[in-house]
Order: sequence, then structure tokens, then C-alpha cells
Amino acid sequence: MPILVTGAGGGVGSIGGRVVERLQERGLPVRALVHREDERADALRARGVEVVVADLTRAPDVVRALDGCRRVYFGMSVSPEYLEATATVASAGRAAGNLEIVVSMSQMTVSQMDLTSTEESRHQRLHWLAEQVLDWSGLPVTHVRPTIFMENPLMMIFAYGSIARTGKIRLPFGAGRTSPVSAQDVADVVTTILAEPAGHIGRTYELTGPVSRDLAAMAEEFSAALGRPVVYEDVPFDEFTEELAAAKLPDHVLDHIRTMARLHRSNRYDRATHDVEKILGRPASGVADYVAMNPELFRR
Repeated sequence: MPILVTGAGGGVGSIGGRVVERLQERGLPVRALVHREDERADALRARGVEVVVADLTRAPDVVRALDGCRRVYFGMSVSPEYLEATATVASAGRAAGNLEIVVSMSQMTVSQMDLTSTEESRHQRLHWLAEQVLDWSGLPVTHVRPTIFMENPLMMIFAYGSIARTGKIRLPFGAGRTSPVSAQDVADVVTTILAEPAGHIGRTYELTGPVSRDLAAMAEEFSAALGRPVVYEDVPFDEFTEELAAAKLPDHVLDHIRTMARLHRSNRYDRATHDVEKILGRPASGVADYVAMNPELFRR
């Protein structure tokens, strides 16, 4: 029975695509769900992956994608349709009646939220509601809550890109502390759970990097890894917002990223857990690991 992996075509960190690769490496059958026919779908087929094109907000599409699957990874890009997609997947899963596990991608901010929370982005609220829906569904669910990804646009544009150009991390985080997690670690965690669900059902895992620190300390880590000076520049929030607007992101995504920056400044991301190590048996990847794996991001 194939394992259904949604979001296999992309998204921040390409978790779905990475999970497909890792399941294949384990010799497990995979069905990759993509939103549209394009070169990414062709590339998956070229690797021998079964591909289904589907819209996660359309129940007939989801029922078709689930047919014959008993294990599911559910995750999708930052989207205003996230809650509708979650409800559709939960309803189709209940109707199927035979799922062994649904691994759901969430985010760590949810652990600090409740019904009266107002400081978060609209997308973070959708994630909070999505977890409620999946819990109400009665499906065998495991929630995975990563903190900010090392591959998030905040890091890619204002840290790595800026380091390559000017030797500076330019973000409005103030003295806020953070512990970015690599997409590689998150995908490895999801794959491990899908491959051997026993003991994970009903659990929530909060995934972070190995240590939480402010960006001045992170800049020192980059300096050591790159062998050249890197410093942190605390950019005024209005200036940062203007630079972010130049990226021409959709409004829903823009609101989410801007909110993440604001919550960092409020120290809401000062979290560090050992859940990556607990599941994988190795420490979470740090700055030095990320630089070693992605040297092209930091070339001048």
C-alpha cells in the first residue's frame, strides 16, 4: 500500500519532496500528490514515483488520492485555503476508515496559542484550527510543529543572501532568540514516523535547531563556519517591511512572514527542544552543518 505524501511539488523547504525521496530510499512505496502538472511532477515520475494531481480542497480529488493508502503525510504551502484543505483531508480519511496514521505539518507557534490569541498571523491561526479539526476527526494523528525553517524566506533573503552580499544578517529581531530547524531534519522526522508509526500516534513533536540564541551569537556561528566576518544588523521594522514588500509575495504569505519577524522581536521563538534527536538518534543540524551542505548560498 503506497504512502500518500501531499505537497510533493514544493513549498518552503520542500518537505513533501524530501519525504518522497527518503521513503523511496527505504524501499517503501510512495504516492506523491502534486497540485498541478509541471516539470516537478515529471521529475517525480522519472524517479519511478506514482504521481497524482489533485486539489486538497476538492473532496473527490482527495478521495481518489487516498484510495489504497493507509499512511499519509499532510502538509501544504502557506495558503488561505489551509483550513479547508485540512477539513477535506480529515473528512476523506474518516470516510476511508482504514488509516494507520496521518502525520500533519503544523508549526511551533501553535503551542503558544489558544482561542483568545490575537498576536499571530492569519496563517498561524489557520494552523491552530487545523490541529483542532484533526483532533476532532478521531483519526490517528501525529502533529509535527517545526519552528522557523532554515529555508524560510526570512533566512534565505535577509540572512544568507545578505551575508553573501555584505557580510551582514539584516533582520528586525532585536535581541530576540531563535533556533531555526533544517528542512532536512524535519523531513527525516516525518519519514521515520511514517515508516514506523507505532509509538507516535497521538503525539506532538516540536522541532528546533540545537540551540536558541540571539542573532549576534548566530552571526558568530556563521563567521566561524565561513571563515570570514559576519555581523548582525538590527534593521528598523518599517525598513524591513519595505524591503520585504519588494519580494512581491502574496498578501497572505506577506502577512505571515511579517508576523514571524515581529514575534521574533518579542522573543516568541526562544525555544529549543530535543525532539529531533529523540526521534532520529542524532542531534539537530546547526549553522555549521547548514553552511557545509549549502555553500552556494553564501558565495560572494
